[in-house]
Amino acid sequence: MNRIQIIGPAGSGKTALGAHLSVLLGLPHVELDSLHWRENWQQTPLDEFRQAVVEALSGDAWVVDGNYSKVRDIIWQQVQVVVWLDLPLLVVLYRLLARSLRRAISGEVLWAGNRESFRQLFFSRDSLLLYTLQTFRRRRRTYTELSAAPENERIRFVRLSSSAAVRRWVEQVTPTD
Repeated sequence: MNRIQIIGPAGSGKTALGAHLSVLLGLPHVELDSLHWRENWQQTPLDEFRQAVVEALSGDAWVVDGNYSKVRDIIWQQVQVVVWLDLPLLVVLYRLLARSLRRAISGEVLWAGNRESFRQLFFSRDSLLLYTLQTFRRRRRTYTELSAAPENERIRFVRLSSSAAVRRWVEQVTPTD
C-alpha cells in the first residue's frame, strides 16, 4: 500500500488522515487543495492543475487527499487504495463549522495566502457549508457507484463510516501493508 487517496466531504478529516498516514508510512503527502487554489480563492487553470497533479504524483509512493473529479483519472490510473471517509452529515457539518470558525478567528493562512472569513462561511454563495449540504448525498451516490464499477476493480476501496472506524483502520495500517 504505497499509493493512497483519501476522499470525503469537506470537514471529514481527509488532510489530517493524509498527513498522519504520510508520517506513519513514510510517504510524501499531496494535498490537492494546495495545488488547486491560488491567491484570492482563484482556481488554478485546469491544464495547469492537471499538470501539477501529474508532477506531484510522479513518484512511486504517495498519499493524496482531495476529491477533485477533474483529476480523478490521473490519480486512479495509479492509486492502489482509496480511503473514503463517509462520515454522517451532522458529524461533517459540525467539524466543518468548528474548523472554519477556528480558521476565521485565528486568521490562519491557507493555500496561496488565502484565509477563511465569517462572510465567506455564512453569507456567500461560495460557502463551504452550503456546498457541503448541496453535494453530500450526490457525492455519496457517486462514490458508491465508482467503488462498484468494474473498471475500478483493481482499486481497493476502504469505506469508513465513523470516527471510530477511522481510528480502528489506522491502527491496523503498518508500513509493510
